[in-house]
Amino acid sequence: MSPLPLHSARWLINPRYKPAGNSSNDDAWDEITSWPGYAATPLVALPELARDLDVGGIFYKDEGGRFGLGSFKALGGAYAVLRMLQRTITAQTGETPSATQLRAKSHPGITSSITVTTATDGNHGRSVAWGASQFGCRAVIYIPADCSPAREAALAALNAEVVRIDGGYDDAVARCAGDAAENRRTVISDTSWDGYRDIPREVTQGYRVMAEEALRQMPGGAPPPGGAPPSHIFIQGGVGALPAAICGHFSGLPAKPRVIVVEPEGAACLYASAKAGTASAAPDPVYSVMAGLNCGSASPIAWEILDRNAFAFMTIPDESAGDCMKLLADGSLGGRPIIAGESAVAGLAALISAAHGARTPLGLGPDSQILLFGTEGATDPEIYAKMVGSLPIKRE
Repeated sequence: MSPLPLHSARWLINPRYKPAGNSSNDDAWDEITSWPGYAATPLVALPELARDLDVGGIFYKDEGGRFGLGSFKALGGAYAVLRMLQRTITAQTGETPSATQLRAKSHPGITSSITVTTATDGNHGRSVAWGASQFGCRAVIYIPADCSPAREAALAALNAEVVRIDGGYDDAVARCAGDAAENRRTVISDTSWDGYRDIPREVTQGYRVMAEEALRQMPGGAPPPGGAPPSHIFIQGGVGALPAAICGHFSGLPAKPRVIVVEPEGAACLYASAKAGTASAAPDPVYSVMAGLNCGSASPIAWEILDRNAFAFMTIPDESAGDCMKLLADGSLGGRPIIAGESAVAGLAALISAAHGARTPLGLGPDSQILLFGTEGATDPEIYAKMVGSLPIKRE
């Protein structure tokens, strides 16, 4: 096994931690698992890493194959597009078409007149654009100045109009919202603001499908569906929608996992929120090589969940991303080689650092069962090659 990369990391135990139960998410589960091409993504055990870190087990949820879009984001944006179109058609006709009917162009006069829009570093916008192409509406996607050409091309390939703005992700969010108001477009965002909460909540509901899959795949529990819950979850931060989805899903269990939220040290809005006790922005300048986590402001509705349900917050340096991508790629952690994008490995990097420097405060021990979410594959092969040293090899 390759030597583990040890990088400095900050951690903060949440003083307001008081997890509460949360409602089920049967609607999103029933809907998304019925879509063409649906398959549960694999949960890969990493036994060599577990032995090295002296914990009971480590499991990595590999989202690289999700609906052919390369990331867990496929679950959220497309689901929210569907729900918005269904509400609109119901209001106009009294009918609520199914996803299958919308794919068959059941209401083209209505759907073709609707434009959805969002800001993205790549993956969320791809999900929204895919949902628009599936269900018959148009999509306008805003990307920050440093979004890679490959990720822009992936959006265009889904027939989305792509607008590159002069600024970062948060600037793209603001521009998208302003243009939507002027042009009567519907914003499908995973971040929230005053007066805009329902659609981000639906995006988050879609993400919970991934959490339910992982719970059913964990070993040691009741016969399927229903594995034993993990003791710890290290999960990427972003604006907070993903960790809020994970907290919301797992907090309903009698044995609640400790959820540790992980961010790049250069884009740590949730860590800043934990220190301030309210949804906050990361200090300027905001930048991380982990493009999907390069977010400067916490989502208020996500923070409402994280404020009580996240056990701790951690930040990691950018250089840890490439090191962990390489470890997964060479298969030295056990299991099999895994193709992971730069935003997929934040939880893994934080776990390695925590196991060497924060075991006691985080409650890590030889019986700990740890769940990691590998949120994307190589969504930009060129960036992957630069960070790993070789192009991703497609699995058969």
